[in-house]
Amino acid sequence: MRSPFLGEFVGTMVMILLGDGVVAGVLLKRTKAENAGWLAITTAWAFAVLCGIFTANLFGSPDAHLNPAITLALSFKTGDFHNLAPFAAAQILGAFCGATLVWLQYLPHWKATENPALKLGVFCTAPAIRSLGANFLSEVFATATLIVVIGAIGSKLVLSSGGAAGITPYLVSCVVWGVGLSLGGTTGYAINPARDFGPRLAHAVLPIAGKGGSDWGYAGIPILGPAVGGIFAGLILRWIGA
Repeated sequence: MRSPFLGEFVGTMVMILLGDGVVAGVLLKRTKAENAGWLAITTAWAFAVLCGIFTANLFGSPDAHLNPAITLALSFKTGDFHNLAPFAAAQILGAFCGATLVWLQYLPHWKATENPALKLGVFCTAPAIRSLGANFLSEVFATATLIVVIGAIGSKLVLSSGGAAGITPYLVSCVVWGVGLSLGGTTGYAINPARDFGPRLAHAVLPIAGKGGSDWGYAGIPILGPAVGGIFAGLILRWIGA
């Protein structure tokens, strides 16, 4: 029953459930966490990634990518693209299902929240200042930074034993936390096409009380930016022999 596809699906679902869940708690009205702020969001997202990694491992994905940009980066690093399509499909589907669970978890709070933009913000990212070129570069830089540092954590060039072994998931979650705190203030740091596209699609199809549009005009940025960042990072890791 365990398989890499299932692991990527369930791991991504758990990551989005906890990651979008904290955003819902902070943004939606009359929750216990309302207005808890950016630090709460970035910290919980780091924990969400950690929980997603362990869940993916449990269900059969030892690599636990949870992110098409990471799968894309490793494909360019190794020259092996056979996991790209199935992993990306599992990750997007898992993200959609995780976002659906968040909708159910906070069911009474959608009606209590009048602002449609806050509801959309639970599901997907939006820029602080809408400038598509700058937003695109922000996603490229943040994603490339994330993946290069993750590559360093697992590289024998850094630790002769071949990386940080059992503590790698904890270090990866710290990288996500750091990227969010340092680079996430511009676009909300999608750094993951599935993380943005799957929940945005869920927002579009779910009967969310009082929702507005799903801002498909911006949706290409958190898909293409992380993809380009992933390719760039993969080529860097291949060039340096990480």
